Amino acid sequence: MGQHTSRRTRPLAVVLGGLVLGFTACGTAPPALDQAHGHLSVVPPHIGVTSTSLVTTTSAGTTTTAALPRATAPPTTVAPPTTVAPAPSGVEVGPGPQTVYSVEPQPAPGSCHYGSSGPYPLPDQRCTPGAINPQVTQATISSTICVSGYTSSIRPPESITEPEKVASAAAYGYAGSLHVAEYDHLIPLELGGDPNDPANLWVEPNDQPGATSTYNSKDTLEGVLKRMVCSGQMTLDAARLAIATNWASAFIEYG
Repeated sequence: MGQHTSRRTRPLAVVLGGLVLGFTACGTAPPALDQAHGHLSVVPPHIGVTSTSLVTTTSAGTTTTAALPRATAPPTTVAPPTTVAPAPSGVEVGPGPQTVYSVEPQPAPGSCHYGSSGPYPLPDQRCTPGAINPQVTQATISSTICVSGYTSSIRPPESITEPEKVASAAAYGYAGSLHVAEYDHLIPLELGGDPNDPANLWVEPNDQPGATSTYNSKDTLEGVLKRMVCSGQMTLDAARLAIATNWASAFIEYG
């Protein structure tokens, strides 16, 4: 490169309302503008300039320069993190369907106690509050619970549920026939209940007199609520909460 010759950069200026707005290239401070008129020259910051300079020239030819505060960028608004919608009040969120299920430990023998509402048995809310399948939400019902065969695709095999059922019966102190008692999902798979979370399973005594199978009144309610949810007559959360809180009351209202 050739030898650099120092020269004075001529400022560009715009006169506006008695003010001269001047700026120079390369971030160099501007020379005084028209010393005979005492104009005020404000130099805006450029790339590489750390502050704005205020240059005042008086009619006597005296020039003073002061640094103005650095301009700051407006604060950046950060969107809040996306959160997962919580389960209905008092209901847990289970692990969801598993490729391979394992036998889950049940509450200690005799630690759970049945309730009742008329002829209908109710689970102990401390042992069986209900748990949901996190894959089933209001937004996914059309591709999950409202699809025929969905529940069969996620149901644990009997090799898992049978030993769990025996242990759950011991936890509840159930002494009746296991052939007519259902190992029941409190929030059914049809409403997005978790398939194998102990918080969603209990041995349900049959409320049907002379029952010869596990079918009971709660099974009827489950079908009704699923149809209401899939037809848009009820939200998924409302159906889950109703059946988890007191399925007998829900049966009287909807069944």
